[in-house]
Amino acid sequence: MANATPVRVRFCPSPTGNPHVGLIRTALFNWAYARHNKGTLVFRIEDTDAARDSEESYQQLLESFHWLGFDWDEGPEVGGPHAPYRQSQRMDLYKDVADKLLAAGHAYHCYCTTEELDLRRDTARKAGKPSGYDGTCRELTAGQKAAYEAEGRAAIVRFRMPDEPITFTDLVRGELTFTPENVPDYGIVRANGAPLYTLVNPVDDALMGITHVLRGEDLLSSTPRQIALYKALIELGVAKEIPAFGHLPYVMGEGNKKLSKRDPQANLNLYRERGFLPEGLLNYLALLGWSFSADQDLFSVQELIEKFDIADVNANPARFDLKKAEAINADHIRRLDPESFIKACEPWLKAPHANWAPEDFDEAAWQAIAPHAQTRLTVLSDITANVDFLFLKEPVEDEASWTKAMKGDPVALLTTARAKLGTADWTSGPEPLKEAVLAAGEEHGLKLGKAQAPVRVAVTGRTVGLPLFESLEILGKERTIQRIDAALAKLAG
Repeated sequence: MANATPVRVRFCPSPTGNPHVGLIRTALFNWAYARHNKGTLVFRIEDTDAARDSEESYQQLLESFHWLGFDWDEGPEVGGPHAPYRQSQRMDLYKDVADKLLAAGHAYHCYCTTEELDLRRDTARKAGKPSGYDGTCRELTAGQKAAYEAEGRAAIVRFRMPDEPITFTDLVRGELTFTPENVPDYGIVRANGAPLYTLVNPVDDALMGITHVLRGEDLLSSTPRQIALYKALIELGVAKEIPAFGHLPYVMGEGNKKLSKRDPQANLNLYRERGFLPEGLLNYLALLGWSFSADQDLFSVQELIEKFDIADVNANPARFDLKKAEAINADHIRRLDPESFIKACEPWLKAPHANWAPEDFDEAAWQAIAPHAQTRLTVLSDITANVDFLFLKEPVEDEASWTKAMKGDPVALLTTARAKLGTADWTSGPEPLKEAVLAAGEEHGLKLGKAQAPVRVAVTGRTVGLPLFESLEILGKERTIQRIDAALAKLAG
């Protein structure tokens, strides 16, 4: 098996659809392993499926990797000694290897039709036998081949699996053995000459000198096939060694099912759009099958790199927990220095997220409220609704919040609060404003929590938000009183 150093790992996604968080978790573990071992990360694009691959998805992958902070040592945009790094540009290489496998007897032409294969598989299943390929075309004579071709049959190329068990040590799961009846001969080239994943992936790994293949558990069943192919490639001089394999645990969604591309939680773009920090999302994704320590879930990307080892990955399925992902992201938001937090929020303070006119944005008010917002956000997009009361001429009308807050005798409470706020000292911070509302509440037999609710909704439009009295101070006396007057007028109406 491969030596521990120098480490060469690869990440080779197909450009289909939106980036999936499970795919990003695989990329993260490869990237962290390469960086931890001061090795090489090869970024390769598996774009041989013209019907499913798209340039748009390819560009999304690149953009997502840049946003997350992944860098790679070889691949698109950076080049490298094994270019090109898009499989669609490497077809001649695959044909050459397939021809060598055929010539050496490691592969053969198979003329079985789809209907014949289906019938034989169905018969085998009913008899309780393995339903893989039964080797019908393994030892065809020249005459039999000619007869099939005369019928107009097109042949695929199958790899000839050895008639012996294949054992390997998985870096995550330990020693595994696959018996021959469970790993039949398999196709490596379609009838139209197009190479299959089963060929191109190992060939690229061999030609690019990959030492460690870290990939999803769903590909585990193909590993004995690839090991057998590797042995043939070594014999042909195409490969030098068999890489070490490590199969990462499934990421599970709701209902104990594997998180699929169709699950809303799976789409990486949604986390970016909601305002997850790259550091927060990567921190959480790293916990899907790996742990930093028994008592620490929060860590930086650099700490992850320093600590990460594939040997510490757990083989058990990992459940995606959105609430935990949000909590970890909130912690990373609080970790930002004030300047970085302000910069990170910028996209959500402008169109199309902001619901105020650009000219009404007050930079000084934003700078003043930012420290109070930073301690309360779960995702950056929350900032818009938390600070819009500062930049709108009138607060957002939320009838549910209004109904919830305006119970009892809100007119009396707001009238008293208005009077006391009108005479309060607005130059000495939020404490005098708090005392004014507290005093208003006491006059009406209300504790501070009950007394401030109508004031908060009158001023901000919502029952929850940033610290009320700091918000009032930043909004200012005049606008605060105007909004209380507007609420009183609404109540009177």
